[in-house]
Amino acid sequence: MRTSALQTSAAVAEKPSKLARPGSNDVGEKSKVLTNRSINPRVLEMQYAVRGAIVLRGQQLAEELRSGVHNLPFDEVVFCNIGNPHSVGGTPITFLRQVLAGCAYPPTTGSMPTDVQERVGRILEGTGGSGIGAYSESKGLRTIRQSVARFIEERDGAAPGSVNPENVFLSNGASDGIKLMLSMIIRSPSDGILIPIPQYPLYSASITLLGGAQIPYFLDEDNGWSLSVEALQQAVDKARAGGIEPRALAVINPGNPTGQVMDYQNIQDVINFCCDNNLLILADEVYQTNIYQPDERPFVSFRRVATEMSSEVELASFHSISKGMLGECGLRGGYFEMLNFSEEARAQAYKCCSVSLCSNLPGQVAMDVMVNPPRPGDESFDLYNREMQEKFASLQRKAARVAKVLNSFDGVSCQPSAGAMYAFP
Repeated sequence: MRTSALQTSAAVAEKPSKLARPGSNDVGEKSKVLTNRSINPRVLEMQYAVRGAIVLRGQQLAEELRSGVHNLPFDEVVFCNIGNPHSVGGTPITFLRQVLAGCAYPPTTGSMPTDVQERVGRILEGTGGSGIGAYSESKGLRTIRQSVARFIEERDGAAPGSVNPENVFLSNGASDGIKLMLSMIIRSPSDGILIPIPQYPLYSASITLLGGAQIPYFLDEDNGWSLSVEALQQAVDKARAGGIEPRALAVINPGNPTGQVMDYQNIQDVINFCCDNNLLILADEVYQTNIYQPDERPFVSFRRVATEMSSEVELASFHSISKGMLGECGLRGGYFEMLNFSEEARAQAYKCCSVSLCSNLPGQVAMDVMVNPPRPGDESFDLYNREMQEKFASLQRKAARVAKVLNSFDGVSCQPSAGAMYAFP
């Protein structure tokens, strides 16, 4: 028998504790510099329910089960609080792990397929012979950023060479890229970021920590969790009336945790809205390969629509190896691309990356595999394609099944999940 540790997707803010002199705490000890009375109040106010109290209780229950000494009426805890495929039975893609192994220990490549050997050779050459144990350029290895640029061109049907790899930044998952951009946008408590409700609480938590203002806009559940320009305008008007200056719009497409997929016209309307209101766009597109109704609801990137509109909207797009069919959450690989930003903004983003020196190299290697997989005719293609198709078919079946089962419960309704890894009843 199983029980699930479930999480709400909304962050709940608590009243921050009052400041006290450094070195004091709630029990009168004077030797501790950091206590709840002296920690940065923004840290105390920040909430991240995905890894919050319910999950901690689930971990306690799992530990009791492992101890063998308990009277619990179940024998397993299934953690459904976060998209973490390998933790619930997901398996790695062979080609990716072979390339990763070869880059980590090149002598192993001799027994591997020729396309693995070639990929390892190209990546290691891109390190200048230093290997993946050395820091890379702050933006990430140029050879991998070039792979990302070609991926974007192929995905969007753009002209070869139209995506500049210098506008691509490799990051430790999409999350670090999102936090970097938010840190550049938020200057004061009156700077606001439009975030969807329901939302992934990375946004609310990061905005709180950075001292900005959350501007919630509500998705329309009755219309498949759609995003309407009317809801955006209401949110902007309310924020401005309250003295908040909207600076950016965060959009999660496909939706987390709602599973909706935006169509071309909807994206076009949102871009026009942002241009009219002088907002930059943060396009969180990490689930772009998790599309379960490809004929009715194909994935369309914000970048594609913006470029086809010849829009000058400032657009930061994010992608990750943690989702899709790879599900390599632990490797922490991601990228973001800055489109239509000033040279000054790109230079400051580079400086922010430089503070951490670079993103981790294994994650960069995995990103190269994600954006540049084996092609037909390559030695590894058949196995790679079979593994990817099997994973996709499994996720597609589960997406339909979850919505069907939830809708069978009395008093529960759930929109079909057109994309991502979630259903939101």
